[in-house]
Amino acid sequence: MQKRTFYTELAYVFGILSLVFGVTFMERADFGLSMVVAPAYVLHRFFSTLPGMGWFTFGAAEYTLQLALVLVLMVVVRKFRISYFFSFVTAVVYGYLLDLVMWLTPAVAAENIVLRAVLFVVGEMFCTIGVSLVFHTYIPPEAYELFVSEVSKKFNKPTGRVKWVYDIVSCLTAVALSFLFFGFGTFVGVKWGTVLCAAINGFIIGALIRWEDKTFDFKDGLKWRKFFEK
Repeated sequence: MQKRTFYTELAYVFGILSLVFGVTFMERADFGLSMVVAPAYVLHRFFSTLPGMGWFTFGAAEYTLQLALVLVLMVVVRKFRISYFFSFVTAVVYGYLLDLVMWLTPAVAAENIVLRAVLFVVGEMFCTIGVSLVFHTYIPPEAYELFVSEVSKKFNKPTGRVKWVYDIVSCLTAVALSFLFFGFGTFVGVKWGTVLCAAINGFIIGALIRWEDKTFDFKDGLKWRKFFEK
């Protein structure tokens, strides 16, 4: 079967948009977010309620936390690359889009369990598709994926193993922040859906990447790759 051309720049655009809608739907479902975005969500829920902090939206929390993650990455690998800066730019674009879609999407009544379940499943699908597409582009992804990729290269460790460790640390961080800000035993953003995502996301993303590689021929439409690889 002849592969269809899929431009890597479009993979970036569709990947980011898919992540935005996926995270939004999962937040509205209120069954728990993925372990990667859960820490930012906890920070948003707490600090946005403080006087003068109404501007600290979910999106703002995302790119603020990702900026901190990029700074940590620079310390760990002991270097700066232009891709690190543009990874933060990606985080800012993603954050503003997330806030826009959150604003346009109404909250769901807690008792409407069927709609919430549908939103969770659709959101999970969008998130995994988004991550799989981002892996096919040269444009710097969000700091979460960048951190895993760069650390695995720095220490010559399998990306899957580094990703697994990062996800566990991220989940534990979200739980710790939830207990700290909202009281011990209170889980904000981390629920059974988070555990489910941790268990199946790696498998689904891997399967999607393999299917995409068999179906599409990912090519650059623009001559920007060398610039972003500096």
